[in-house]
Amino acid sequence: MDAIDVKILRSLAANARNKASTISQEISLSVSAVIERIRKLEDSGVIRQYTTVLDQKKLGNDISAWMEVCLEHPKYYDAFVAKILSQQNILACHYLTGDYDFMLHIITNSSETLEGVHRVIKAIDGVSATKTHFVLKTLKENAYLLPDV
Repeated sequence: MDAIDVKILRSLAANARNKASTISQEISLSVSAVIERIRKLEDSGVIRQYTTVLDQKKLGNDISAWMEVCLEHPKYYDAFVAKILSQQNILACHYLTGDYDFMLHIITNSSETLEGVHRVIKAIDGVSATKTHFVLKTLKENAYLLPDV
């Protein structure tokens, strides 16, 4: 990947609907060359998908929280992950080192819904402890990090 690929990725990250002709003008490269580079980035797996970033607050989801979860024993890992994957309010689940085993990012429309998600998580076999942090304000949130070239 070179500096031109990074410029293409920046353009697509800013707006996945950018056309090759628009990107071509932005970076001074022919349309066919832009299309070929995008195809190579897709084929190599650098570009995994094109998506839409939704404003959760405008959708009525005003509550954002991060929950740390500790399991009693690693034998509960698979069942825990299966249950987490079935929960629509959990946007992300990260497996961690340290005192807690997982970090969950939860988005809900109310504190009552968050309480329901919390009860579901606490009821999963093997969950020994949780710690929940309410998000007061998001100051920075990027969906990607591109290399410096």
